[in-house]
Amino acid sequence: MVTEDVEWFAGIDWASQTHQVCLVDAGGKIVGEHGFAHGGAGLAELCSWLLTMTRAAPTAIAVAIEVPHGPIVEVLLERGFQVYAINPKQLDRFRDRFTVAGAKDDRRDAHVLGDSLRTDRHCFRRLSAENANVIELREWSRMSEDLQQERNRLANRVREQLWRYYPQALAISDDLAADWFLQLWAAAPTPATARRLRESTVGGILKRHRIRRITAAEVLASLRQKPLTVAPGTAEAASAHIRTVAQRLTLVNRQIKQAHHRLDALSDRITENEGDSDAMGQKSEQRDVTILRSLPGVGRIVLATLLAEASEPLRRRDYRTLRTLSGVAPVTRRSGKYCIVVRRQACHMRLRSAVYHWARVATQHD
Repeated sequence: MVTEDVEWFAGIDWASQTHQVCLVDAGGKIVGEHGFAHGGAGLAELCSWLLTMTRAAPTAIAVAIEVPHGPIVEVLLERGFQVYAINPKQLDRFRDRFTVAGAKDDRRDAHVLGDSLRTDRHCFRRLSAENANVIELREWSRMSEDLQQERNRLANRVREQLWRYYPQALAISDDLAADWFLQLWAAAPTPATARRLRESTVGGILKRHRIRRITAAEVLASLRQKPLTVAPGTAEAASAHIRTVAQRLTLVNRQIKQAHHRLDALSDRITENEGDSDAMGQKSEQRDVTILRSLPGVGRIVLATLLAEASEPLRRRDYRTLRTLSGVAPVTRRSGKYCIVVRRQACHMRLRSAVYHWARVATQHD
């Protein structure tokens, strides 16, 4: 699409209920301002209003917005508008060109967005419709991360309660949220029950979960160490607490496995789509999934994060943008003889974490 033929510029200050829109022409004159309710009818009215006010094709209208995603962006892209996104910090600097008093409201921000797009379009990022598989992969990747954080929180609660009355169980495993450890605890929830636990029962639990780093005899030796002397009712109260947490952990473990299977399936589907592009004559010299999977340090989680959060830079082979988004590119501050290079703080946090773990594992195994 030719971006030089844009004749109209609109700024949208999005909100949870009402989106404020300002439309300016190529000369910077405000043509119209309007607020639209969030919803299917409101966003459809927004698109119709832009077309009615300009009497132009959607490709001749450029729209500026702060967020690079969401229902507003998707509706505008589907209708054929040119959509550009900008960082809120950049918008704050552009606002200073219109007022130095620090005034701020929705109408002013919409005007700043539209007029800044007219004069400084190179500062904005052009958006495009994303692949359905990438959108789904991004959601599953974020759900997987949320589930893992929930698992860590619940495991810390189990550790706290065990330390309270059953510290010898902590020596068995570092992963207190593992299914096999939860089953082992259920078989011997207190030091008193551990003394009656049979070695064959422990061996069966270890065998079912394919745990070979510790034997049943070693488990019983740890559990049957001299217990703590606690107040009456402490062991029962802590056991009840762990029992409720263990039920949630079992569910979270199952959901994490489902999320991982879905991540693998979606990554494979993206690989198949790249192969379909080759078959249609659009030969791809490099395939993202194949290359990333071959690199040391890139596993399921890192691969899904890179494909989901940086699909556009990867597709364009824009490595400068990829380094900036992931926080790898440093920031240089130079003035006269003064020069300092600092870590980039303005970046995509999920990408930063993924690239960090990628490098950490690669240095260990490559």
